[in-house]
Amino acid sequence: MAKLQNYGTGRRKSSVARVRLLPGTGKITVNGKDLEDYFGLELVKREVRRPLIITGTEGKYDVVARVQGGGTTGQSGALRHGLSRALIQADPELRATLKKAGFLTRDPRMKERKKYGLKKARKASQFSKR
Repeated sequence: MAKLQNYGTGRRKSSVARVRLLPGTGKITVNGKDLEDYFGLELVKREVRRPLIITGTEGKYDVVARVQGGGTTGQSGALRHGLSRALIQADPELRATLKKAGFLTRDPRMKERKKYGLKKARKASQFSKR
């Protein structure tokens, strides 16, 4: 008999997180490493755990995630999004709680493209009158 698994895909900026939710003791693994080892900042780790804390399912599931692209903030946001989606698949009654917290909304903000004649998207070289 196979274990019951729930999947969720989360995205933020240029990061994509594929999250697997397994019945377990609350261990979170990201790219083969423990959550504590993968993310340095405590704020980022708390952000990833928030869907579990809000729904009261902290010790019920083991989370196995693969995250690609982007930086620390983008990856943690993608992980939170994917985890929220996987929790809904596991228990549809949690949807209202997660939606109220805003964890199901895909954050549409992306990096603005660089324009020609400028150094970055909006940064230009200093204007000189003479």
